Amino acid sequence: MRKTRMGRRLVAGIVAAALYSVGLVGCAPSGSHDGKTFTIWQYEGKSSAQYQSWQEAVTIFKKKHPDVKVKLVSTSFDNMQKNAKLLLTGNNVPDVAEVNKGNADAGQLASQGLIENLDAEVKKYGWDKKVKGAMSALARYDKNGNAGSGDWYGVPNIGEIVVWFYNKDMFTKAGINNPPKTMAELEQNLQQFKDKGVTPIASGANGFGALWTWYSLVSADANRSLIDNYMFLKGNPSLDSGAFATGTKRFQDWIDKGYLGDKIAGVTGEQMDAAFLSGKSPLIVENSAAFNNFKTEAKFDWGTFTLPAAALNSGSSGHLWAVPTKSGNKELAYDWIQTTLSAPVQNAIGKRAGLPLAGDASTITDPQTKELTQQFADVVANDQISFFPDYPIPGLLDFQQSGMQSLVNKTTTAEQFTKSLQEFYDKGKKQVNG
Repeated sequence: MRKTRMGRRLVAGIVAAALYSVGLVGCAPSGSHDGKTFTIWQYEGKSSAQYQSWQEAVTIFKKKHPDVKVKLVSTSFDNMQKNAKLLLTGNNVPDVAEVNKGNADAGQLASQGLIENLDAEVKKYGWDKKVKGAMSALARYDKNGNAGSGDWYGVPNIGEIVVWFYNKDMFTKAGINNPPKTMAELEQNLQQFKDKGVTPIASGANGFGALWTWYSLVSADANRSLIDNYMFLKGNPSLDSGAFATGTKRFQDWIDKGYLGDKIAGVTGEQMDAAFLSGKSPLIVENSAAFNNFKTEAKFDWGTFTLPAAALNSGSSGHLWAVPTKSGNKELAYDWIQTTLSAPVQNAIGKRAGLPLAGDASTITDPQTKELTQQFADVVANDQISFFPDYPIPGLLDFQQSGMQSLVNKTTTAEQFTKSLQEFYDKGKKQVNG
């Protein structure tokens, strides 16, 4: 989701508790220790799959606890990110709160003792059977607040994934009856469209299109060890050889062949989406958050597929339910998390294309929604999530997007980019690790 890109940065900054927000603190819910009032704090938009499905969760929760008054309080992502510490150290804390994943947010709150260690509850309720593999990485933090290992301090409900959206009508017109099953088939399809004078992939470097494509090609040849070391600042991951080098070289080759079009350095995400929706390009590499917009706006038949034969695929878990240390109703908080992970709520999220972590794709009737949900479920089941490329260190997103512009403008080479990426990463890693 473009409006919450900041939520993807694993070490983007430290919770700014000193930034007092009248809007957030002035409306802080009254804490209750009598078990009669249960307060939930969340920041998802009212049109989102999560928010709408959590309304159903409230109904279920009320039936389980008829004597409890449930208060679902909404704030903004920015307010929660800036003021989480201030909220959770106050006298009127929520009983359960949605917090931002990553070292700078959930990790800081965990290391400062402001949110509960959930290991016992994870074991009791079996949450680790529903939130598995890479989906649990941003729910777990070590004693220093670094993600990827350690104890559970939050539980996500959903995930997100970068997929290929394709225009079935344009594919059929070009004589292509099915989406590609191998990289060779994909590149053959790209060349077929290019030979007909059609730009195969709607993309842009002033946004996330080029970045998604580049990291998809890197992930295609990567392995779990390389990505985990890169994401969680472990070992000495090589970014100027191996998967990063081969993926970047293929990306440069695609640029040279015109697969992403010409002069895309200034193209924004909205313009990129518009090119796909207008039928100018048959393909677009996008985050699953674009699904509902395409569902509403597209005037042609379309589908999705993950990068063929890729070892890993870019994606991530969603933000986290956390239980404040000062929560007055912790047992109710644990049951709330359990409720949001229950089949009825998870399947409700799935039917709204929210990519549930414990949903059943077979319950979805809409074919496009079912297809996307199953693709995500397959990637998660095979532990093939490679997260997002800007997670590891501060400033990496700006560096990478600048690099994408240089690559599409052909002012730098793949080798030069990966060499500078290695240098930037190593320097940032030393700063983060002290």
